[in-house]
Amino acid sequence: MMGITTCIPRPQIQTNLTDDELKAWASIDPRMADDLLVRRYRRPLLKHASYLLRNYEDAFDITQEVLIRALREDRRYQKDFRIRPWLYRVTTNLCFNRLRNTKRRRAILESMERPESTRASQPLTVFRSQQQETIRKAMECLSEHHRTILKLRYYEDLSYAEIAEVLEVKLGTVMSRLSRARRRLMDALPETDLVYT
Repeated sequence: MMGITTCIPRPQIQTNLTDDELKAWASIDPRMADDLLVRRYRRPLLKHASYLLRNYEDAFDITQEVLIRALREDRRYQKDFRIRPWLYRVTTNLCFNRLRNTKRRRAILESMERPESTRASQPLTVFRSQQQETIRKAMECLSEHHRTILKLRYYEDLSYAEIAEVLEVKLGTVMSRLSRARRRLMDALPETDLVYT
């Protein structure tokens, strides 16, 4: 008779598993669950760290450290443990520590420009590229807190509750801070960029 583990197909390289699915795998094959955890989160965390640090090598180091901490975290597959907000909180905290410790925060934020597409030949593509650049410049005018909360909400697509966990603040604080951050961003954008045709 086939064992229970043979009835469940062994996943190929998957990055879209839910946390509940990871926990289910952990009860069957913990090593596979760890592998899937790393595969699922390494790119989003690297992207998040790169955005905060504006330095790929530093972001890569931070991401590696976060994933190592995750694999050493005994609670990672416990029923009530929310791994996603925990990972983003640890990544955010380590990035801010790195920025503070190096005392090069301003230089780092200004040194790395988002690469512009060399294939932007179509007018719409050029327009979108210009919009992104305008928004990026406006984001740089915001405070660290406002940039971070906008990034978590609109780039990482975290819920308000997840943002509250990442930033270790109350849900109401997230809502008010996000509202202020959006207003500041709108104020920082040139008036001509607020008109869409």
